[in-house]
Amino acid sequence: MAKSNNSANLGFEDRLWQAAEKLRGNMDAAEYKHVVLGLIFLKYISDAFLEKHAALSKDKHADPEDKDEYAADNIPWVPPDARWDYLQKNAKRPEIGTLIDNAMAALERENKAFKGVLPKDYARPALDKRRLGEVIDLIATIGLGDRESRQRDVLGRVYEYFLGRFAEKEGKGGGEFYTPSCVVRLLVEMLEPYKGRVFDPCCGSGGMFVQALKFVAAHASGNGNGTKAKRDIAIYGQESNYTTWRLCQMNLAIRGIDGDIRWNEGGSFLQDAHPDLKADFILANPPFNMEDWGYSKVRNDARWKRFDSASPGAQFSLPPGGERKHKDGSTFTVDGGNANYAWILHFLHHLAPHGTAGFVLANGSLTSNTSGEGDIRRAIIEHDLVDCIIALPGQLFYTTPIPACLWFLTRSKAARKINGKSVRARQGKTLFIDARKMGHLIDRTHRELTSEEIAEVARTYHAWRGEADAGKYQDIAGFCKTATLEEIQAHGHMLTPGRYVGAEEIEDDGVPFKEKMAELSAELFEQMAEAQELDNTIRHNLEALGYAE
Repeated sequence: MAKSNNSANLGFEDRLWQAAEKLRGNMDAAEYKHVVLGLIFLKYISDAFLEKHAALSKDKHADPEDKDEYAADNIPWVPPDARWDYLQKNAKRPEIGTLIDNAMAALERENKAFKGVLPKDYARPALDKRRLGEVIDLIATIGLGDRESRQRDVLGRVYEYFLGRFAEKEGKGGGEFYTPSCVVRLLVEMLEPYKGRVFDPCCGSGGMFVQALKFVAAHASGNGNGTKAKRDIAIYGQESNYTTWRLCQMNLAIRGIDGDIRWNEGGSFLQDAHPDLKADFILANPPFNMEDWGYSKVRNDARWKRFDSASPGAQFSLPPGGERKHKDGSTFTVDGGNANYAWILHFLHHLAPHGTAGFVLANGSLTSNTSGEGDIRRAIIEHDLVDCIIALPGQLFYTTPIPACLWFLTRSKAARKINGKSVRARQGKTLFIDARKMGHLIDRTHRELTSEEIAEVARTYHAWRGEADAGKYQDIAGFCKTATLEEIQAHGHMLTPGRYVGAEEIEDDGVPFKEKMAELSAELFEQMAEAQELDNTIRHNLEALGYAE
């Protein structure tokens, strides 16, 4: 079967990217991404407006300058000096930067949804105005917001492509706002968030929300455009990085998605913006192995307490953090340790009684015993909250070489209906999937899951849950395995899928030598990253025993 690439493939992305790169100059990617994405956003809004304006101009009984005519079709009002044709006419003028800033300000004045979101720093001296004009001319050749382009989601695909390229350019630590689209698609296909409250407490640029709505629109009956689906889903999010929050607001606005997305500097741990929210679906990719997350300020928070009515008063271990000892016996405070398990407890706290969470974590979360993490994991397993664990292939992420996995937690494994589908009871059982050999290299260092692979993994999960339209589930050596609580206990409450699925039957697969070597190199790269993570764990343990320098 041919491999389906999930990246945008419209034919002009590379040309547009090369033009955008001209703007970079002495700016780093974190700065100029807002410059470029702001222009793309402005072109999209203007296209939709000008198409409607042209249609109204042909109607003798309509006024093309009447704002109400546009509001009826949910099209933002664009003042004359913010319209793309006006900006393009003036693209060669040295003051084009000021004109764009004025256009952005005008859009914010006329549309409350854009307030505080759009970039307004095009007039700065560091931005080459000649090249800025060239980019405007190039973007002018691409339809983004007209009806046909909206139906093809041209803007969404360009936006996603650019976010990926910016994540690649920013390197380690700079792509917290972006999760590879194939990983997001897999999470969404697994959870199938048709209806209810969808929450991402570290939402970055909003990719989880966008993909969730795409999924529902693709599977919606009736009008087929996802309009009904948007009314059935309530979007909630939080983001601590202000510029990333702005990207998220733009990402949702260009698709007409309404959501309660909140920003504060404290972030989800220190300033939970939705403290009373109980979500039906949680989709998230929290920062890997985050340190110093503020343990001392929230150590008595309700999120770390048990919520199971069957065990009143019971409590999980506190997330990593607290007092440690130097070699000389003196103490010092570690304000957080590793935040992986703080994120897990945060997700569990926000789950509704029948809710399910799917999220990305570093592989170390599956086995770590540092600072009480093993105790938390044991409690989560013993309370039967782990539904499925998936080991991902390496090289999926632009910004970290750390091998990652997907966790799926659920508050209820009882037989019930989910999205109208009957799901069997599966108490005391957990599904393990080893997908490390999936994916294909899209360049020397990056891998991507294909549409077929995403469908295979999701179908396996749905079949395991007993959904009739997913077929019959069966264990497959080297790929998937149903494990009982007793089996997990026998493995010391470790959740690494490779421990359970076993080895696949070896046969001559006819894979070319070069491709096989690429796979072996990827596996070696993953093992090296795992060894580094183990070394970090050992250092933490020694530190806790009083061997800190």
